[in-house]
Amino acid sequence: MKRGESVILTIKPTYAFGERGKDAEEGFAAIPPNATITTSLELVSFKAVKEVTEDKKVIKKILKEADGYDKPSDGTVVQIRYTAKLQDGTIFEKKGYEGEEPFQFVVDEEQVIAGLDKAVETMKTGEIALITIEPEYGFGNIETQRDLAVIPPNSTLIYEVEMVSFTKEKESWDMDTTEKIEASKQKKEQGNSLFKVGKYQQAAKKYDKAAKYIEHDSSISAEEKKQSKVLKVSCNLNHAACCLKLKDFKEAVKLCSKVLELESQNVKALYRRAQAYIGTADLDLAEFDIKKAIEIEPQNREVQLEFKILKQKQIEYNKKDAKLYGNMFARLNKLQSFEGKVLST
Repeated sequence: MKRGESVILTIKPTYAFGERGKDAEEGFAAIPPNATITTSLELVSFKAVKEVTEDKKVIKKILKEADGYDKPSDGTVVQIRYTAKLQDGTIFEKKGYEGEEPFQFVVDEEQVIAGLDKAVETMKTGEIALITIEPEYGFGNIETQRDLAVIPPNSTLIYEVEMVSFTKEKESWDMDTTEKIEASKQKKEQGNSLFKVGKYQQAAKKYDKAAKYIEHDSSISAEEKKQSKVLKVSCNLNHAACCLKLKDFKEAVKLCSKVLELESQNVKALYRRAQAYIGTADLDLAEFDIKKAIEIEPQNREVQLEFKILKQKQIEYNKKDAKLYGNMFARLNKLQSFEGKVLST
């Protein structure tokens, strides 16, 4: 149905009250068993529902639509009003009402729970939405004290949110070279802070954005090009370190290869790419990188240790291969012996 549409529905017993019927209620007659129901229906309005996350554990129902297309993205400063409740209606937090300034935070900086963070990225200025957040994207299995109430473990949360306004970060195409270099440095430092506390996924995003600010440097001065190159190398190396922690070995290989295109003798890039190759079981490629790194820095302890790890891996893989081929040849011999007996009869 469309908004404003009116219809007459005929409903068979199977989809109505079936064999039991329905007793009379105040102001309404009884419905006999096996009755076919006829009813008039008008669709006055409806609320759009959006699955914010693929696993459907954060759902957004739009209560008030907004015009335009622009929405927040990573790094955007947003201002919202919200009332947060438990499923039983208990209000545990309220921000931006009764003369209070709207609540402000930066998207994708882990300043709010993950469900709220993800939901506001789908909202336009002026939009009001009801957001249902399951525990995995809320406060999890931990009892949490908030402003107005305690949230029990494993609670589903309901936020009514109004997007008051948001301010996006300046886009790189609107920056001059000096601004791009400065923005890249800031993102890199943010990445470093996140890496130190073990937030590797978040840190990886910062390093990636830092590198993108200075991705194209064809029309800049020699000094700026020098600064840009240093940043590209450090950001890609740090990003690769995140990928190793996250076991995204293929991406780590790509990032280290980018560095080696700029600095073919970069020992860190060779070392980390070797680690990634070990992770993907490309041991010959790992050995090539490790040996090259040792040639450049023979006394590097980390590289020497990784070479020992590689050698141990190679021994393990050789044993597995020997066992595999041994079993294969044993089965082949049995088959040949069986075929010989069949032929002899």
